Amino acid sequence: MTKSQLIEAVAERGGLTRKKAELVVNTIFSSMEHALIRGDRIEIRGFGSFKTKHYPPYTGRNPKTGEPIEVAAKVLPVFKVGRELRERVHEDE
Repeated sequence: MTKSQLIEAVAERGGLTRKKAELVVNTIFSSMEHALIRGDRIEIRGFGSFKTKHYPPYTGRNPKTGEPIEVAAKVLPVFKVGRELRERVHEDE
């Protein structure tokens, strides 16, 4: 599902105009983004949780030349699926 498909689904299910549905979806994503930037954890019951994970710097290798390269520390968002969603997806297989 793409973002525009999500906006269409929100518009249809919520009885909203496409413009209002787009505002709703963008507001949710923006709020989630800002929470992760602040280092907050986001938990959506029945769906899953988002948090940031800190990765320390390390020495890697250039796969082409084999030369060692320094990889900088980074912070990345991670998603952990909730039990209810995992079970629902598994049932559909």
